[in-house]
Amino acid sequence: MQSSEQEFGRPNPLAPAELRLFAFLIGRWRCEAKVQLPRGAWVTWPATWEGRYILDGYAIADEYRMWDETGKLVVLGVNFRAYDAARKSWNMKWLHGLLGKWIDLGSEELGGVRVKGTSIIYKLKELATQHEITRATYTVVSPDHFRWRGEKCEDGKNWSEFVVVECRRR
Repeated sequence: MQSSEQEFGRPNPLAPAELRLFAFLIGRWRCEAKVQLPRGAWVTWPATWEGRYILDGYAIADEYRMWDETGKLVVLGVNFRAYDAARKSWNMKWLHGLLGKWIDLGSEELGGVRVKGTSIIYKLKELATQHEITRATYTVVSPDHFRWRGEKCEDGKNWSEFVVVECRRR
């Protein structure tokens, strides 16, 4: 087994093929997060993303960390992603480490997970922000670069960007 397979795992050949949708997350990423503060100003903070296959290659876990300009850890959590082939739907959860809370990602109630070109889109109900719903969009730019964009919705109709995370493979 190669060292990268030991460190990041590999997909199980019996796992649903749909799991490959999030395989771009596997590995270590150095990120730059452009974040809109509550009063409207934009700041840029460092972040990391690290993904691996877990549970004998039937699921993906990806950890995200972000620090503010003082070096304080402001976001810490892990996503768990698995595909339910019988229901033809994703089971995804975010464990918000700093709050100790679980958040459902891409629930069927909010439209599930959609693919549009090179982008993967889903919604989630927020626990840690001032707005109720976030639309998350991953865009795979290249094998060594992806973008995560968060948009917020306050009225159920209008979306506005509040964070853009550019990630490059380390």
